Amino acid sequence: MQNVITGPVVTVDTPQNGATLLNAITNISGSAQNIAKISINNRPITIDEENTFSEKLLLSPGYNIITLYAEDKFGRTTEKTLELIYTPSDIHNGDQENSEERS
Repeated sequence: MQNVITGPVVTVDTPQNGATLLNAITNISGSAQNIAKISINNRPITIDEENTFSEKLLLSPGYNIITLYAEDKFGRTTEKTLELIYTPSDIHNGDQENSEERS
C-alpha cells in the first residue's frame, strides 16, 4: 500500500549530476518504481524486471541537460535533471592525439 501512496520514484545511479565526462557517449542508468511510463529527453525508455534502466546517450561538447520524466498510472509525475559537462579528450591532450593518428 505504501508504494501506491508515494507515486513514481526515479533514482539515477550513473553518471552523477554535475559530472565532467571525457567520452561523448555516456550510459544513464538507475531504477524506477511505481511507473507506467518513463522517458529521457522526451524519448521513451524501458525498464527491466528488476525495475532498472540503462540507456546510452550521445552528449554534445560542453554543457548538457538530461531530463528523466516518469509518470504513474494515476497521472502523478516526477522529473530528475542531470547536468553533465562533456569535455572532448582532444582538448585535454591538445593535438597529440591527432598527430598520432596521422603517423
